[in-house]
Amino acid sequence: MMNPLFSPPLYLQRYEFVIDFVNKNQPKKVVDLGCNDCALLRMLKFHRVIELLAGVDIKSDVIRKKMYALAPIPIDYLQPGESPLTIELYQGSVTERDSRIKGFDLVTSIELIEHLQLEDVSRFTEVVFGYMAPVAAIISTPNADFNPLLPGLTGFRHYDHKFEWTQAQFHSWALKVCREFGYVVEFTGVGQIPGQEESIGFCSQIGVFHRDRLEGDAPCQPSDVTKEHIPYRLLYKVVYPSLRDNNIFHRTLVNEVLFWAETLRREWVGLGGTGGEDSEWPPERMGREDHLNSGEQEQQMECGRELEAGYEELDRTPVARVNEEPYREGLSVCVPLVRVLSCPRVQALCGTIQRLKAVLLDDCRVQVTVDGTAMVLADDEEDDDEDSEQDEDIDNGGIIHFLARSEVNEDWETELV
Repeated sequence: MMNPLFSPPLYLQRYEFVIDFVNKNQPKKVVDLGCNDCALLRMLKFHRVIELLAGVDIKSDVIRKKMYALAPIPIDYLQPGESPLTIELYQGSVTERDSRIKGFDLVTSIELIEHLQLEDVSRFTEVVFGYMAPVAAIISTPNADFNPLLPGLTGFRHYDHKFEWTQAQFHSWALKVCREFGYVVEFTGVGQIPGQEESIGFCSQIGVFHRDRLEGDAPCQPSDVTKEHIPYRLLYKVVYPSLRDNNIFHRTLVNEVLFWAETLRREWVGLGGTGGEDSEWPPERMGREDHLNSGEQEQQMECGRELEAGYEELDRTPVARVNEEPYREGLSVCVPLVRVLSCPRVQALCGTIQRLKAVLLDDCRVQVTVDGTAMVLADDEEDDDEDSEQDEDIDNGGIIHFLARSEVNEDWETELV
């Protein structure tokens, strides 16, 4: 039941604390111990700086309830990240060593340690800080000093809690961890009542551990196994699409090029087929970036600023600017590749005109001029002719044409899924 003392709810404050840490420190490998129904993992998967996201819980049934919510969604295929994201979920005890969860940048343990028997806490400590040896760890646990302020609470906060530490007890444990394993700790928390901060502290107390740089690398712990030790059971694994996959990169770049080339063609034709000094080139604020996150938008804005600076230099050479404008060739409109490259998303993907040419010349969906300097697109008049022919086919019982187009759409949707 949600406690009305805190808004947003305390569990969300704990998750937001972890997310703020991730945004600030940019860890690439994160594991959540005691991941339960994967709620925190489902929030972290949208932070694409993370390349490996893992969860461990002793109860397989709670993982299975929500694990498929970690699968990629359509936007992950339409706009894949720069780096691949791998998500792995394991059933296992946090008091056991498993070589697959060593070497992570960040370990989180959110309201977990109090569910362990006291005699198991030392084993948990050795596994996390001695064996896993992460760069950083976030450990949260209830603050027993705060319990008298919780209405109607008698005993522990949850029936499965084996203990609940006071601030002094939590600090004592954390400082011992630092002495034994070479870490430094910052004490903080979430959930406060105004006026009670100093005397009572936080409702959920948090220790943020960082490996002490003065201590060097983590101490090598003696191993009690002679071969790779993997007691955990892998329940779920998924790899997200990324631009490091050549096929995905190729498809993403060509889709962007086709979109922007058509956008540029339509604007140019709309100005009478002559361009114009009052037109905005490229029209990058036509809604395409609405689907991007703030980081991608800032990256594109930076690319745009660099391109504008380059155009100022090009403007000193009158011929250069003219050669970037679309032009007619028969019933087609040719859009110079240098103009397409000026669109921030295309620029961010391929960077150079040489790379752009190489990709386009290898794709059957794109038609380029003989000299390879421009894309060839149908003019509006040609579009109208094609639409008339399609209508004529339907009037003459052309249902076969309709079925063929439907099959193409089904294939595309299947590819996205």
